[in-house]
Amino acid sequence: MTAAEAPRTACILTGYRPEDGFLAAELNPPPPEYVWHDKEAEQQDRRYGPGVGYQQWLAVDARTGAVWFGDVDWRAPREDAEGRLPGVPRKALGDGLLPEPGVLVQLLSHMTHDEQRGCSWRFFTAEELHALALRVLPAVQRLVDSIHRTGPTGELEWSAEAATAWEDIERVATHTFHASREVVWPRLLTTPVPAWRVEVGAFLESNPDLCDPAWESATDAELDACADFRPESGYGGVPGRVCLAAGRQIEDGFTFYGHRAALYAHRARAWGDRTPMDACTWLERTEAGRRTWEAAKPLGATLADVPDCVLSMLADGFQSAAQEEGLALMGLPAYLRRLRAEEREAVDRQLVREGEEVERLENMLRDFRAARNRTVTRILTWADGRTDEEIAHLASTSPQCVGDWRARLGEEQTSQPAET
Repeated sequence: MTAAEAPRTACILTGYRPEDGFLAAELNPPPPEYVWHDKEAEQQDRRYGPGVGYQQWLAVDARTGAVWFGDVDWRAPREDAEGRLPGVPRKALGDGLLPEPGVLVQLLSHMTHDEQRGCSWRFFTAEELHALALRVLPAVQRLVDSIHRTGPTGELEWSAEAATAWEDIERVATHTFHASREVVWPRLLTTPVPAWRVEVGAFLESNPDLCDPAWESATDAELDACADFRPESGYGGVPGRVCLAAGRQIEDGFTFYGHRAALYAHRARAWGDRTPMDACTWLERTEAGRRTWEAAKPLGATLADVPDCVLSMLADGFQSAAQEEGLALMGLPAYLRRLRAEEREAVDRQLVREGEEVERLENMLRDFRAARNRTVTRILTWADGRTDEEIAHLASTSPQCVGDWRARLGEEQTSQPAET
């Protein structure tokens, strides 16, 4: 059994249990005189005491199922509170990937208010926080069992069930007070996944015509880009992307989960028992790939001259050849398009060089033509009896052109005013 397949059991970390003497749980709540609320105070900074910013938290490692608890320094600036937490509060996350290391934090409320006592604060002891951690363990187990783990490193991505399990944790971690001022924690419930939470995998299974054939040979990066689709309005992710391409619309009110997981699973099913390999690696670095490439090169042409239909035929041929070796090529269409784009860019650069040379030669020709015309005109002014044919032979031009120059020269001379 690999590390990725190893069972994960929700548990409270060592050092946060009574049998460990709570050695790792160092709780430092503020003294009562620093925790107050004066709604009559004129200045905002005098309405709450400095200890009101004190936070206690419950942390859950969504990767392993570990649970522990702690607090923040009540004397530190409030704006830095989240930076001192061991993880990220759920409200700060979307419904996609979880940032590393995959630790979620549930902040605990301390303030209550009633008409008789006004605002009051109740901070929890290590024993009470341990009791809360025990209560949420079944929901944590549900969370770690259902959360998506995708990619080579098993990156965490919310699932519909994991998101529901976290809401159960939030619910059971929101206390009330009994009339006797005893803390009352809600009973932990296993809430069914609501209908408005939809797995992308289930959505694609119900709409197979929306699946893109390109996913079957896409690279991780290409699948990730599809999963990260974010339009200016409407649904994003995989459902939004495929419905936009198909000109279809999704009803409002749904939240989709497991975008990357669905795409990776779709590709894995297409691969079957074949081993994935990068198309560039196979074509350029393996003997079989190089042979296949040489045999498939278009006769008398380069990839720059190949249209899309031929490029698709090449991709199908390469994929078939790799399949005979038990391989599935990733990123093949994009690799071929990139090669063609590089060759076409080289042709563009060639055209730029040729254009520059033509311009240079045309400028040079213009200068030589002007110099030749001046010389022909000079000879014509001699009026030494030579014919147009004789002069045209010397100038490498036609007698007609020389005749035209002679006529213009005569017109210019007759149009000049006579000297008195």
